Parts: sequence; structure tokens; C-alpha cells
Amino acid sequence: MKIIAVLYDDPVKGYPKTYARDTIPKIEHYPDGQTVPSPKKLDFTPGQLMGSVSGELGLRKFLEGLGHTLVVTSDKDGPNSVFEKELPDADIVISQPFWPAYLTKERIAKAPKLKLAITAGIGSDHVDLQAAIERGITVTEITFCNSIGVAEHIVMMILALIRNYIPSYQWIINKGWNIADCAERSYDLEGMEVGTVAAGHIGLAVLRRLKPFDVKLHYTERHRLPENIEKELNLTYHPDVESMARICDVITINCPLHAETEHMFNDTLINKMKRGSYIINTARGKICDRDAIVRALESGQLAGYAGDVWFPQPPPNDHPWRTMPHHGMTPHIAGTSLPAQARYAAGVREILESWFEGRPIRDEYLIVDGGQLAGIGAHSYTAGNTTGGSEEAVQFKKK
Repeated sequence: MKIIAVLYDDPVKGYPKTYARDTIPKIEHYPDGQTVPSPKKLDFTPGQLMGSVSGELGLRKFLEGLGHTLVVTSDKDGPNSVFEKELPDADIVISQPFWPAYLTKERIAKAPKLKLAITAGIGSDHVDLQAAIERGITVTEITFCNSIGVAEHIVMMILALIRNYIPSYQWIINKGWNIADCAERSYDLEGMEVGTVAAGHIGLAVLRRLKPFDVKLHYTERHRLPENIEKELNLTYHPDVESMARICDVITINCPLHAETEHMFNDTLINKMKRGSYIINTARGKICDRDAIVRALESGQLAGYAGDVWFPQPPPNDHPWRTMPHHGMTPHIAGTSLPAQARYAAGVREILESWFEGRPIRDEYLIVDGGQLAGIGAHSYTAGNTTGGSEEAVQFKKK
């Protein structure tokens, strides 16, 4: 078989020879009891950089030992990309949310042998799920592998925006001591109304981490949480996003991108929020209307927007989120810490072992299987396509 792995580039200074820490914590179970990925063997040391092209997710020895061909590339966009050229005879495609190889309907049509698409991470919206259903392609992801790390990133972003941390840090870099300039947009999180759109693995982890800050917690979710959890965290449930948006000072978006959530946060919804609210989006960039966010920051309707996700990825160099006011944007890094990489690399190998041996893939990892949404996909996704416009990612390479 031919396996294509599309991974992000190595560090600009080269693949690391040493790391800041010698070890990472060993975790055997996630908070809900699910076990971490458990392949039969690993050919890498956890804590190493596995998500870039030189790391290869630790798969080469394993795959070539079975007689398969592994192609690893970061060149994924445009008709002359390595991915496009190698795709027609690929059996399996491995991609990442952080550097997605968009599997559009057109690309799927060019890959008649393709049977399995694996997301090395969480979130398979870079695959046209409807086209995968129609073609009988199995789509998988490594559920929960990086959820806690993303929740930590969200809390960091909330505090960074509200406390005006990034501009304050910049004054020090610029050798200043401008306390008034730092303080004029600095607030306390204490006492604020904070809500999450979706309370799955990430959203619930965020709520748990915010409770000690003495905030008032809200959530909306297609599958309401058990009563005991609502009481434990003193949560207020909302039947829809709009009713929650009207009340909250801070909203964190933690739902998957699918046909029902695409462009959910548009001008209409944002204008129903309190003036001076904050939005944190580590879910998917396309859940927000790109230009509506810019307009709201420029008008003051939003006091800040922090995001870890863009559309397309990587975004064009002139993407307005790079230069809009009062933002705390990062590249898509929240879910690719070194511990998370160890888990999603191990999860990819676990899926491949199951696939080659004809064993069932864990339900927790299944998004599409047997021509329908399956496993966690049936719980969280809606069939459809959200890859439209992804071809703009090719502009990132045009300097």
C-alpha cells in the first residue's frame, strides 16, 4: 500500500537535536476513563517532535517493515504540490488539523484507491465528509489526544485578552514602562459571565478549569450534560447559542466545524452580544465569519478575539486576522504540544495496526465508516462539506 503523510515543516533552525525537558508526564487514561492510544509498539521516544516532516509520526520503520510505501511531505496545496501528484495511487492519507491536506470532493475523485483518511489530531473537517460517505472511505481521528492541552490554551488566551497581556509584554520588549497604556484595556476575569459553545471533551475541561476563577459559567450543547455535572460546576444551560451569547462577557468556541456550525458567529450573532465581549476560538476558523470578526473588533463590539485556528490553513499572508486590532492569534498550535504529539502519533499507529490486521478501529476514533457517520462522528458531526475555499491556502506560498 501507499501511505501519504502530510505534516508541517521542521523548525526553521532544523530538526531539534535536544529538547527543553528530558521527559514528559506519562498518562494512561483521559478524564472520562478512555485509555490513551495503545499500539503494539512505538518507534519513537515520547517528547520528541513527531508532527513535522522529519518526525514522520514515527511510522517509517513500521510501514516499510510491512512492505508499504510511505511518502511524507509538507507540500500540500495547488495542482503541482507533492500531495496532489502522489494522491492518485494513494491507499491511505494521513493529515493534521494544524497543516491540513484538504480532501475535497475533487481530490477524492482523483484517488480511486483511497480507502482510509486519518487525522493526526482532532477534527476532520478538512475532509469532505459527504464525499467520503458516498465513496465508502473510512475517516478517523485521534479523539481526546490533545483535548486537555487545548483547554489549557483556551484559559491562557482568555487571561491574555482580558488582562491585556500581549500589549503589556510588548512594552517591555520595546524597553518601555507604560503602565497606563497597559492598564487602559485591562480587566479582571473574576465575576464575569463565561460560556462555552459545546461542552464535550474540550469544553467541559475548560469549564472545570475556569470554576476556581469565581466566574459564572454557561454552556450550550446538543447533548446536555448530566445533572450532577451541572450542579458540581454550577452551570447554566442554554438551549441555543444566541440565548447564551446575549449574556456572556466571554465565549469560547469548542464545537466541531460541520455544515450546521459554519459561519455561526456572523454579524447578526456578534451584534447580539454585549459590547466589549471577547471570543476565544480554538475550534475551527470557519465557525466565525472572517470579516464579521474584523468589523466587530474595529467598531468595539468585541473587545478582543483570540484564536488558534484559521481558514484556510495556512492562511494567506494578507489574511485580515493577522493585522486586526486587539487580537491574540497563534498558529494552530494548541493541540500539538510535544505530549499531544506522542499521543496522536501513537493513535495513528494504533489505527494502522487495526486496519492492516483487519481488526475493528475504536469507535472513539471513527468519524465515517461503512458509508455513514459512525462512532464519535455520529455523535458530533453532521454530514456535508466544509472544505469550500480551501484552495486559497496556496497563496501562503506566494511571498
